Amino acid sequence: MNKRWTIGKIKEFVEKNSDSKLLTTEYHGFSQKLLFKCSCGTNFEKTFTKFKNNNQRKCDVCQPPKESR
Repeated sequence: MNKRWTIGKIKEFVEKNSDSKLLTTEYHGFSQKLLFKCSCGTNFEKTFTKFKNNNQRKCDVCQPPKESR
């Protein structure tokens, strides 16, 4: 069953599962990049899918991208 995400549900997920804060106020679909504020104060953009499924829940300074194989 496909779960429909709203901006409110996303904000709640972010608050419960990370130290980051959601700055975006509208959600238009899974391919949209959302703006987050990391616990260190840096703003960063990620799609919610990457944030949720790939545990990319911090900025690139606090959580550097994994090197490609």
